[in-house]
Amino acid sequence: MEVIEVPGIAGALLFRPTPHRDERGFFSRTFDRDVVAKAGLDPDAFVQDSISRSRKGVVRGMHTRSGKGEAKLVRCSYGAVFDVVIDLRPASPTYRNRETFDLTGDNQVTVYVPAGCAHGFQALTDPADVSYRIDRAHDPSEDVAIRFDDPDLDIPWPLPVTLMSERDKAASTLALATARLT
Repeated sequence: MEVIEVPGIAGALLFRPTPHRDERGFFSRTFDRDVVAKAGLDPDAFVQDSISRSRKGVVRGMHTRSGKGEAKLVRCSYGAVFDVVIDLRPASPTYRNRETFDLTGDNQVTVYVPAGCAHGFQALTDPADVSYRIDRAHDPSEDVAIRFDDPDLDIPWPLPVTLMSERDKAASTLALATARLT
């Protein structure tokens, strides 16, 4: 498994596995404790695994958490998504930078999203399954949602948005969310 630093987001990493393919399909290691530790992350820090399934065009995000934030490993386990990470850590050298990734069930690439960054994605296939490994138990009182179409984010969503949660429809502007985070 190759580990690649994401230049536009300090501390963000890509874990690129080597799927073994044959006539049956493929086998891929999606998490390796030793590789994660060598990359400077505590593999035992992750306390929750979750999965979402989305229809084509669905946007989930942009989400972050107040308080200590939330670090996560994000991978598309089936289908394809356009993934977005935005650095919202005021002391970070990459503050307000945005990086996008094409995550697919075929490439099985995992993005490490550092605590203090906002994350979201758009499903490019029907369905698209996204797996998360999260470093803190969920506390709904810390949830912060930022408008997916906030002009200050200027995210180039590849498809028309077909559906989103009521929470994401009512999300704050980047300016209001930033004030809540600091």
